[in-house]
Amino acid sequence: MATADLETILDLNTLEQYCSAIGAGTLLKSVVLFEQLMPEYVGNLVTASQDAEKEVLCSEAHKFKGAAGSVGLKRIQQYAQLLQHGEASDWPEMHSEWLSVIVENGEKDLAMLKAYLEAKV
Repeated sequence: MATADLETILDLNTLEQYCSAIGAGTLLKSVVLFEQLMPEYVGNLVTASQDAEKEVLCSEAHKFKGAAGSVGLKRIQQYAQLLQHGEASDWPEMHSEWLSVIVENGEKDLAMLKAYLEAKV
């Protein structure tokens, strides 16, 4: 995959800083923990969306944004950030699409992140 494509999915600058500071192996352990928690995060988002619980959806998106950002999942973090802002004018018509991006790409993006870090260990 081209670096430009990878940069839309992963926060390469942050990942490089983390790898320099704590090592790729330590960061990979954090990613594995995130991987275990991700189904619950995504499930909470989907449930809140299906139940039309806007406040819960925004709150869960905020938590997920922070967790995704802490491991360098740039695309997922960006869409969770959009999803957390329920007061945005385009939120009512766009939140389902933003959630779909997270659901459809979360596992793929996570697999890319793990491969990226495994190559550095």
